[in-house]
Amino acid sequence: MRVRKYLGLALGVVVALSLAVMSSTMAEDDKAAAKQQPQLPVSAEQALYLIRSTLLTLNDANRTGNYSVLRDLAAPDFQARNSAADLALGFTDLRRRNFDLFSVALAAPQLSTPPYLDPNKMLRLTGFFPTRPLQINFDLTFQNVANQWRPYGISVATPQAPPETAAAPAPAPAKKNAAQKN
Repeated sequence: MRVRKYLGLALGVVVALSLAVMSSTMAEDDKAAAKQQPQLPVSAEQALYLIRSTLLTLNDANRTGNYSVLRDLAAPDFQARNSAADLALGFTDLRRRNFDLFSVALAAPQLSTPPYLDPNKMLRLTGFFPTRPLQINFDLTFQNVANQWRPYGISVATPQAPPETAAAPAPAPAKKNAAQKN
């Protein structure tokens, strides 16, 4: 009877140790998987919001000639480097050409790289909107201020869009059998 009791106790200890080792191994596997798939600093939805809201605010500033709201929404370091007049000067070309950035509200951006944090912990969002005849290239940098990503750097270019690739020809309409009637 005592042998069974000791065997049962020993078996319980072995099972407990096995579970602890398995749990530790699984935690290490989870950590390894997390290292293989880096965590993005923002979700795809957040990135889309930041891109669109920044470019639409810039569009409003260009249309009105008033860059104070764009400046006021930016990070404190951006505000310290740029007056509203500096921003107006920096975006003179877009404003002079009456280039409308409104299409960013509807089009989907193509990111050149996934969102990432640079060495200064700034969020970088770089890519383009495949608009025609000019595409909208953007390189945006955001600083985290009180848990909000605020614009720190804004670069926009509007080069000629690349030529469209030829689409596959549309399939020919199906022929009706002679026996089919409408």
